[in-house]
Amino acid sequence: MPDNDIHVVFLGLGSNLGDKEKNIERAYREIDKRIGRIISKSAFYVSDPEGFESENRFVNSVCELVTILEAREVLRVTQAIEKELGRTKKSPDGGYADRTIDIDILMVDNRIVEEPGLIIPHPRFHLRDFVLTPFAEISPDTVHPVFAKTILELKKGLQYSGGA
Repeated sequence: MPDNDIHVVFLGLGSNLGDKEKNIERAYREIDKRIGRIISKSAFYVSDPEGFESENRFVNSVCELVTILEAREVLRVTQAIEKELGRTKKSPDGGYADRTIDIDILMVDNRIVEEPGLIIPHPRFHLRDFVLTPFAEISPDTVHPVFAKTILELKKGLQYSGGA
């Protein structure tokens, strides 16, 4: 794709350490400054940790933004923002851990990308109510490029399967 194409990107943000809402708001400010213009943000949603034990509940949110950056560059910048906001490391040994901020690329346009260190759409977001609920709030009719279902359909399917 040419560098000056405009891309629509959905990011999922989560925090379960410190002032969680403030951590996400700070991340949003940096995303808006360094990646692209945020055009919508969900409310904050509280969820229990998934995939690991912790006494700290998560606050989650999803945003939609437009950017001229390619997916690999969006990943580089989101990882830099995570580090600057206090995230010490990505999940060790494939497991999960408490974190001040986590920023995941959920989707970029309707693209499917499978490269070392970069899989789009995010390979597990369709299984996570803490992502689907805020995503459905801001963009229920967006179609998942792998499953050919809207975000709202994925959310409803998760609820019916007992995932919510």
